[in-house]
Amino acid sequence: MMQVQAPQAVVMIRPHHFRSNPETQADNAFQRASTGDVAEAARAEFDTVVAALRDHGVTVHDFDDTSDETPDSVFPNNWFSTHAGGHVAVYPMYAANRRRERRWDVIDLLKTRYRVQDVIDYSGLEHDGLALEGTGAMVLDHIGRVAYVARSHRADPVLLERFCTHFNFEPIVFDAADAEGRPVYHTNVLMAVGSRIALVGLDMITDVARRQMVQERLEETGRDVIALSEHQIGEFAGNAIELTGHDGPVLALSARALAALTPDQIHRIEAQARILPLSIPTIETAGGSIRCMIAGLHLARRN
Repeated sequence: MMQVQAPQAVVMIRPHHFRSNPETQADNAFQRASTGDVAEAARAEFDTVVAALRDHGVTVHDFDDTSDETPDSVFPNNWFSTHAGGHVAVYPMYAANRRRERRWDVIDLLKTRYRVQDVIDYSGLEHDGLALEGTGAMVLDHIGRVAYVARSHRADPVLLERFCTHFNFEPIVFDAADAEGRPVYHTNVLMAVGSRIALVGLDMITDVARRQMVQERLEETGRDVIALSEHQIGEFAGNAIELTGHDGPVLALSARALAALTPDQIHRIEAQARILPLSIPTIETAGGSIRCMIAGLHLARRN
């Protein structure tokens, strides 16, 4: 059965030329410069993640990236998303070299294996200087039909409004920043929304009224809202994703993220989902973690 919030199938891109992307360094405070050749280590981490997800009953469609011009290819959730009813969106990217990550063989596989009714391609708006980086820029509540968005130049407000109108989401936009005043570059490092839980760096939402609105909207849908500290957000505890496995919901997150959680937070998560920690220290130097690596498929399978 297709799950509303927690997909049972995902797309992932195996990196062959991984490195920290110099074009995104300026506005990604989570990113660290690569030292030496890290491609082999990143590829090994990726394969371990894929194996673990499959062991837990998640279907993984993995593709190999062979271009040396796409250092962030391991993060496909930024350039496309899928939606119930057979809809696919393709997005414009902020960094020029990330625009090369889009690949139509991925979309062709979706059309072959799943019921795809239409593909809405916003990517041509890059030429107008607009960007909306998929489920990195937007954290989508498929149950409450809300798109949570931390304001940044990776989430153009006009394009966001267009997406929300087309896909029937209500946008809730807010400012979020760290203690030094640096804006959060992608919403999905700040918050993860599952079926019955939500992990949110509430204190990093700068406006108190907006912070309260985010919490209340998540609680209205019956979710346990677990507040994360700025330190925990920096350890990628907000960059998690709930998936559907053999035995029900699985919360995939990095081993680094799990180590940052408190026993009480872990207990509350385990009341709703099995925790699946995955070690990806090399990949995390690029400024993203497990959630960024996974493009969830909210599509019905073909018979």
